[in-house]
Parts: sequence; structure tokens; C-alpha cells
Amino acid sequence: MKEKRAAPVAVMLLVMIYLLIPLAVSIVYSLFRKWTGVFPEGFRLDNYIALFTDGEFMASVGRSIAMCIIPIAATILIVLLALFVTTIYFPKLEKYVQIICMIPYTIQGVILSVSILSLYVGSPTFLSNRLLMLMGAYCVVILPYIYQGIRNGMRAVHMPTLIEAAEMLGASKLYAFFRVVVPNILSAIIISSLLAVGIIFGDYVLIRNLAGTSAPNMQIYLYQTMKHDSTMASAVFVIIMLTTFIITLLVLLLQSRDTKRRQQQVKE
Repeated sequence: MKEKRAAPVAVMLLVMIYLLIPLAVSIVYSLFRKWTGVFPEGFRLDNYIALFTDGEFMASVGRSIAMCIIPIAATILIVLLALFVTTIYFPKLEKYVQIICMIPYTIQGVILSVSILSLYVGSPTFLSNRLLMLMGAYCVVILPYIYQGIRNGMRAVHMPTLIEAAEMLGASKLYAFFRVVVPNILSAIIISSLLAVGIIFGDYVLIRNLAGTSAPNMQIYLYQTMKHDSTMASAVFVIIMLTTFIITLLVLLLQSRDTKRRQQQVKE
């Protein structure tokens, strides 16, 4: 029995090591002055000191986090309301909502950015704002992942049954949805959000075409740094990865605390 369990664990460890090798090499490369031979030479922390004391870089970190949180929150709210309406009031329309939400799978970043620019760049309204166009583009890109995760979560808890049970206790449909259904599908929402975080943090095409250097995030900063200092660029890459890991860890910790709190409430 132990031998059967050891094999999958060993395979998972090998896969994890393989996937972490690029990050480990980048960390080592960012800590040395050069690496042209077998071993790196000239250990130093100058790259990280320079980055964390650079106001432009810290501003790019803040922009990256803001560009990540706002589209994800907006998309989650829109998808939740759309699925609530279609599931409870218009179940026949759900297949059409699914088709619409899956369309962004087929749209490339270059095509999406050029289409948005050609449509809104000359508009006299607030829609011509570059940051607003970027946020909207991110909402479109992450829509399939958010939709699929929330939809699967709702089907797992059988949302109509939960809402009917809450209505029998005197709650309205909308109140039951946000107070009963949403807490029960929180895991699905968080998993979808983390996937969306990875997609937004890994984007370069959309922000380069839509925002350019007017609102540079960490990806733009990384691209500019690569032109003149490869070790500094490695340090930027490492910080991007660490930022993603920290966001993921914080979200998972919040989820764990919420789960424990609800379990204690049930026991009481």
C-alpha cells in the first residue's frame, strides 16, 4: 500500500522540481554579477536594493495589483448576477450565456487590443480612457475562466434547491443567493480568481498595445529592464513570481479562515 502511494508522490515531486528549475535559476542569476561559466560570479544584492528603492518600480507593482483586482472583482460580480438570473428566471437562456462567455477563448490578445482601439480610441466619452479600455479587455480575457469555475460551483451545490430552502424560511431569492449560495461556492470563486490572477500577471500584449508606457506595470518594467541589464531583469521576474505567490497565499489563508469559521458556526 505504501509503495503504491510512494509512486504518485515521487512523480509529483519530480514534476514540481522540473517546473521550479527556471525560477531557481532566475533567483541565482539575479543574485550574481555575471554567470558566463559553470558557476556564477560576484554575489550581490544590489539588484533587489535598487528595485525596492526605485519609486517607479514600486508604482508599477501597485498598478499591477490594481489591474488584477478590479477586473476580477467586476467579472465575478457580473457572472454571479448573470448566472443567478438565468438559473432562476430564464434557464433556457443559460446555454447562450455559456456560448458568449466561451467566445474569448478564441480571441487572441493582438486581435482584441486592436479591435478595442479601433472602436473606442476616437470616442468623445470616458470609454476612450486607455486604462478603462485595459480593464475592460482583462474582463473579457478572464471571463471564460471565471464563468466556468462559478458555474461548476453552482451546479455542485445545486443552487435552485438552496434558494428554495431559504425562501421557505422567509428569505428573498436575491438575499438567499448572496447569503447562502455564494458562501457555499466560495472555493470555486477563489480558484477561478487565482487562475485569472496568473493570466493577468502574465499578460504583456494587451497592456503594451492599450496602455503603453502611460501606465507601466511590472511586465512593461521587465521588458524595459531587459534591454540594458539581464541580471536586473531576472530580479524583476523573481519579484513578479513572488508577488503572485503572496497573493495566492493570502487568498488561500482567507479561504481557510472562512471555512474554519463556518465549521465552528455549524458545530455551535
